[in-house]
Amino acid sequence: MPKIHVLEKQVAELIAAGEVVERPSSVIKELAENAIDSGASMVTVEIRNGGISFMRVTDNGCGISPQDVPLAFLRHATSKVVKQDDLSSIGTLGFRGEALASISAVARVEMLTRTEGAQTGVRYVGGGSEEYELEEAGCPLGTTILVRDLFFNTPARMKFLKKDATEGSAVANIVEKMALSHPEVSFRFFRDGRELLHTPGDNKLSSAIYSVYGKEFSSTLIPVEYEMDHVKVSGYISTPAGGRPNRSMQNFFINGRFVKSRTAMAALEEAYKGSLMVGKFPACVLHIDLSFAAVDVNVHPAKLEVRFVRERPIFDAIYHGVKSALTAGDRVKIMQFKKPAPVLAVPEEPAEQTALPASKPHETPVASPKVEEPACRSNFLPMLRDSGEKRPLEKPEPSGFSNYLDRILDDEPVPESRPLPPKAAIEARKIPPAPPAPFSKQEKPISGTPVLRGDYRERILGEAFGTYLILEYTADSLMLIDKHAAHERLLYEKLKGQKHGEEAQTLLVPVPVALEKNEYASLLECRETLLEMGFEVDDFGMGTVLVRSVPMILDGADAASAVMEIAGYLASFKNDLTTERLDWVYHNVACRAAMKAGDFTSREELVRLAEELEQNPQVRYCPHGRPVFILIRKKDIERQFGRA
Repeated sequence: MPKIHVLEKQVAELIAAGEVVERPSSVIKELAENAIDSGASMVTVEIRNGGISFMRVTDNGCGISPQDVPLAFLRHATSKVVKQDDLSSIGTLGFRGEALASISAVARVEMLTRTEGAQTGVRYVGGGSEEYELEEAGCPLGTTILVRDLFFNTPARMKFLKKDATEGSAVANIVEKMALSHPEVSFRFFRDGRELLHTPGDNKLSSAIYSVYGKEFSSTLIPVEYEMDHVKVSGYISTPAGGRPNRSMQNFFINGRFVKSRTAMAALEEAYKGSLMVGKFPACVLHIDLSFAAVDVNVHPAKLEVRFVRERPIFDAIYHGVKSALTAGDRVKIMQFKKPAPVLAVPEEPAEQTALPASKPHETPVASPKVEEPACRSNFLPMLRDSGEKRPLEKPEPSGFSNYLDRILDDEPVPESRPLPPKAAIEARKIPPAPPAPFSKQEKPISGTPVLRGDYRERILGEAFGTYLILEYTADSLMLIDKHAAHERLLYEKLKGQKHGEEAQTLLVPVPVALEKNEYASLLECRETLLEMGFEVDDFGMGTVLVRSVPMILDGADAASAVMEIAGYLASFKNDLTTERLDWVYHNVACRAAMKAGDFTSREELVRLAEELEQNPQVRYCPHGRPVFILIRKKDIERQFGRA
């Protein structure tokens, strides 16, 4: 039977160090947190070879007194926790007293530190199994820690490190998180002698975001400022149009500490639901401030995970804060045009003068070679040149759009094959333009759904490609509305707002739907919930159900296919009809019932759609996250025509 014995101090320290120090970025995280806790206003991080061979962290904090320097490298030695009660309200980033001991166990460490008022500082050298050295040294106020040859005495850990570029990127990511968590501290980051980051430390989160992520990202952010149930949420979120392909730019900070929280992530994405394109994720830099006693940060040595005493207030504060910011700050999408390239005039080449030979005075001159003109010139020049006779300009063939617009202006539909009426009839039928509504010079497009003035018949200009409604937004802008996306979102909101199937229609003849066995069982298990949504489904036996009623907005002809899709969806998720699953059903029904792109829509329906949009300012995106409308500014159009 193996004998139990106490591990040697060095072996025990190596084992304990493995929980704290996993890679160079772990070292930088611990040292930077200590620098912030010391009250530093400037922190400089330098690494070489990804941090494996050299790391240095310099701060201008309070420093460490000479008698405390040897104690700082002992395990469980800290100035941040004194008694047991302190663990229930930790307000500092570090508190475990393991960082310096773990780092010195697997690397060679050198420290220079000086406190305020001291004439000289202290230099400490140690690491691994070596005895430490302590001596006086000249150094600036604050602390500088150098870490060399990480894992030099643990080859097994060394072989698991990644390439220098990968480890360096991990360190850069940690420094960026530190800069975003404490915008009042100026961070500088040097990698192999190159400065990659420098934040101003002006206590403005927007400045730190600009330094970390750049101008393009920071210019599209929406500010968040919200407080609920003693939980304060502040920071910035991305616009729905700025969705990311992954969650890598979701930054949550609890009381100044970067954390990974599923509660915060779920609240953020729930607030974006219906506003973000499917497959995209929001980005954010959010600071959540709450009582220290309401959160437990002593979960893991890495301190990336936290636990809340009550998660619901955290979820609600983030959700309502982000939702309010989106409602107030999301701007109308403006169509951007590229600056038109200058049109280069094609110089006219002078005709070649052919001299007549003296010996042949009556010989006809030889014509000069014909110069081929560009295609764009050869098409237009014959019409522009004066050939001696007046040639009438030929009218181009009417486009599909002009026919479609002509049908909208008429009260009755016009067959596509009907010939164009004479010019006099067209002039007689034209509707005189309405006088423009008074607009103030200061008026600018505002965020939200377009607010139209005057009669909608006068404001609606027509429909393009059977898909986009064109109308005047303000005196100097047009609005394109995707009729399918807008109608789909309006129907989706209507379905979510109904209670107990109050908007259901009973079918004259029940529709039988044959299903696969799993789909059949799943659908029957969720009958009560589906009934609240307007679907009344009865068991007909042998894998068949009878659909007796459907939501009012759904065409009875689509009942069978809609129920088949819903049954397949429920079967794939094992009958778990949660809120997210219900949303999918609402999406499916609304998409089927909405106006279809390319289909003819009467003018009355277009007017009604515009009116409903104005009455529902929260409708900005379809349930799949596509924008409902886009703004086109008059000045951008004029710039394309060379008028501006």
